Amino acid sequence: MGLGGCILLIGAGAILAFATDWEMDTVNVDLVGWIMMLVGLIGVFVYVSIARRRRMVVPPTTTVVSEDERRYP
Repeated sequence: MGLGGCILLIGAGAILAFATDWEMDTVNVDLVGWIMMLVGLIGVFVYVSIARRRRMVVPPTTTVVSEDERRYP
């Protein structure tokens, strides 16, 4: 699930939890909304932690010598 899917889950969960007044006998719609928001937040944190690991820059281990620094006898 990408970042957009996580944000969509958070938004849909917020709508179900705060903006609806549906009453169902078998399903608590408010609880479903809170669960969707929680799963969306967990997804955002996982996505950010994976993206941070991908962006880690490893310093080069070899020295770079340009043409100007070479001296010919």
